Amino acid sequence: MAKFFTQLDATHRAFIGKQHLFFVASAPRIGRVNVSPKGMDCMRIVDDHRLAYLDLTGSGNETAAHILDNGRITLMFCSFDGDPLILRAYGRGETVLPTDPQWPALSALFPDLPGARQIIVTHIDAVQTSCGFAVPFYQFVEHRPLLLQWATKKGAAGLATYQQEKNTRSIDGLPTPFAVS
Repeated sequence: MAKFFTQLDATHRAFIGKQHLFFVASAPRIGRVNVSPKGMDCMRIVDDHRLAYLDLTGSGNETAAHILDNGRITLMFCSFDGDPLILRAYGRGETVLPTDPQWPALSALFPDLPGARQIIVTHIDAVQTSCGFAVPFYQFVEHRPLLLQWATKKGAAGLATYQQEKNTRSIDGLPTPFAVS
């Protein structure tokens, strides 16, 4: 049975802290829904009303475009080992770029990873838990090192060029913060 909460509690915080993987969902007012898996040590609980993740440079930038378009975001965590549970955090997203005054304080929460392009903050308005009885068991082995290796090889100048070429528009043509900054 699903249960709703207005904020994260201690049980939710402990559960999120154990997860190696989470999913980000967003959608523009008109266009494609996006769901992205996120791994590595990129999730932080800022407080009972805010989650933040360090977003690394990738081939698209859908979430940031959707946040500019309408702000809606959902984060989903599910247990692949131990007790079955699914937790969704619904809210409004905020994109924090390295040039933003919030960047120093928020980025200090994360490891210094190559390719960090922005921090996505979710301002939570609802938390939902559900059973997760149908989620299969999986065993975590390790995070893939490929994205970090790719970003290191590109270097700062190469990443900046790549972001301007690949991260300024969503697949539906919506601008991202890289197009408007």
